[in-house]
Amino acid sequence: MTSSTTRIPAAEVTGVYGAVVKIFSKKMMGRVPESVGVLWNHPTVMKDAMGIGRKAEGWKELDRDLASYAAMAAAATIGCSFCLDFNYFMGHNHGLDATKIRQVPRWRDATVFSPLERRVMEYAEAASQTPPAVTDELSDALLVDLGPAALVELAARVAFMNMSARMNVALGIRSEEFADSCGLPPLAERPVFDDSARASA
Repeated sequence: MTSSTTRIPAAEVTGVYGAVVKIFSKKMMGRVPESVGVLWNHPTVMKDAMGIGRKAEGWKELDRDLASYAAMAAAATIGCSFCLDFNYFMGHNHGLDATKIRQVPRWRDATVFSPLERRVMEYAEAASQTPPAVTDELSDALLVDLGPAALVELAARVAFMNMSARMNVALGIRSEEFADSCGLPPLAERPVFDDSARASA
C-alpha cells in the first residue's frame, strides 16, 4: 500500500514519541505501516486510540480466541481490510488456529466453528450494523454461555473495533498485506448478503 491510496497524505513520523511508535511498530509488525503516517497528522488521536487498544489487550474475562473472532467478524461487517489483515496476522503470531481465523469473514458458511464461536460472531456482526441489531435472545444466550463480565467485554471489544474500523475505512486505510508477508494463506472472502438475506440468516 502507498500513501496515495489514502484520503489524507501520510505525514512524516517525527519526535520522541514518533521514534517510540516506529520501534514498537517494527517490533510487532516488522515495519512501520503507512497507516501510521496517516494517523500521525493528529498524534494525540493516534496515541489515545493506541492507548485504548493496549488497555483492551489487558482485559481477560473473554477467552482470547473468542475475542479475536469477534474483532474480525466486526471488521468484516464494516469492510475494514486493514483490520482483517492485521488481526489475522496477529492471531497467527499469538498461536490461534489459522484454519479458523482465516474463515472468520465467511463464518456463517464455514463448518470449523463451535456453536459458541458462531454466537459470538453473530453478536459482533449484529452489534456492528447500523443501527445495532443485537436481539434479546442472542444476548440472553451469550449471558448464559459467557457470564456478565465476559459479555460486557465482548460488547466493548466489538465497539472498539467499530471505532477503529470505521475510522480506517473513512480515511481510506486499507490492508497492508501483513499476512502475505509471513506466508499465511489468504483470508476467505466474505459473502455478500442483501438486507433480506441477512435478516433471515
